[in-house]
Amino acid sequence: MKIIVTSIFVEDQDKALAFYSETLGFIKKHDVPTGEFRWITLVSPENQEGTQIVLEPNNHPAAKEYQQKLFEEGIPVTMFGVEDIHKEYERLLDQGVKFTMEPTEMGNVTIAVFDDTCGNLIQIAQQ
Repeated sequence: MKIIVTSIFVEDQDKALAFYSETLGFIKKHDVPTGEFRWITLVSPENQEGTQIVLEPNNHPAAKEYQQKLFEEGIPVTMFGVEDIHKEYERLLDQGVKFTMEPTEMGNVTIAVFDDTCGNLIQIAQQ
């Protein structure tokens, strides 16, 4: 068994697609109409056959509440690994990304947290 897809609830699929592809650098794998919304997945450029991120609409009240509560509590919805967190932090800052936590050492891991502009906090980590 392996993880093939993971979802991130987003307030606006178009805005999320732009942020996750243009700003973060993920590659769009699927963009399929599914009625009112779309099945949008992205993959890492380093592993295009790997785990896909689904940009899931938060139109269900439970999804919206879940997303809002995590954001209010400062809890990231997911974590992405990076090779050089300081370099990635500077790159994202240059693109206008707002961080809620700058790179911080936590034992053997250095983490940082940013706002994805779509209702979520995302953590990046360098091991």
